[in-house]
Amino acid sequence: MKIKYNRTSTINQDGERFKMDKDNYDLTLFDKGVSGKIPFKDRENGKVLVGLVSEGKVTELVVEELSRLGRNTVDTLTTLKWLEDSGINVVVKGMGNLQSHVDGKKNPIWNLITSVMSSLYELERENILERTEMGRKMYVINGGKLGRKVGTVENRQEFLQKETNQKIISLLDKGKSVRDISGRLGVSTSTIVKVRKYHLC
Repeated sequence: MKIKYNRTSTINQDGERFKMDKDNYDLTLFDKGVSGKIPFKDRENGKVLVGLVSEGKVTELVVEELSRLGRNTVDTLTTLKWLEDSGINVVVKGMGNLQSHVDGKKNPIWNLITSVMSSLYELERENILERTEMGRKMYVINGGKLGRKVGTVENRQEFLQKETNQKIISLLDKGKSVRDISGRLGVSTSTIVKVRKYHLC
């Protein structure tokens, strides 16, 4: 089977850019709103792929970018090694259709390029987090205030009725962990814990 694997980091992303891919696949797997921090084999469709690989049904896996497999260098390289050991050809479309195998043989530059690129993806993520935190600090230094406006009152019911919190409740009811939900929705773990506390009261 030739399988395409897509992933978006937040549940609000519908993966519109993936629709530009007109290639034919036997199966397309899409993990929507799943953080790259979550190990590949712990994702819903990652588990589906693991099952298909164990059954020997997969010959090729196509991804748009290496970052779809993971933002953590170690996890990404571990996943790639597992795919290689399983005899699966991996194709990265965003890198000029770079393949792990060419004419049935291991691509000699595959390990070098993938290790460098996965390290860059991880560095990029860390830089984004750092810039975001710096922006928040500068906002406060310049007189801005974070959090709810002073004097506003919000009861539990109003808090739980918010759209994002309704999504959190839905995922909690499905047994998802706080860390998993945080990665899917891009919401702080403290907010999720608060929603869980109010929801169970």
